[in-house]
Amino acid sequence: MKKIVTGIIGVIASLLGSLWFLQGADIVHLNPILCFSNCEVITGGSTFWEVIGVVVLIIGIIMIFNSIKSREHHVSK
Repeated sequence: MKKIVTGIIGVIASLLGSLWFLQGADIVHLNPILCFSNCEVITGGSTFWEVIGVVVLIIGIIMIFNSIKSREHHVSK
């Protein structure tokens, strides 16, 4: 069960990391969904969010591969 949860979290992290990278690279533009104060569309790229996106994407991919690898290891025994 732990490996399934790790895989799901890895998929979510990969998707979020991809989104943050694309937004940071000024490729994807989304309107705000929930606003608590000044609601404006963020425009222009951001190196900070590109880097964060890549890091989270890599962590997510590692989590997915570890989840799959450990499940295959248990099945082969």
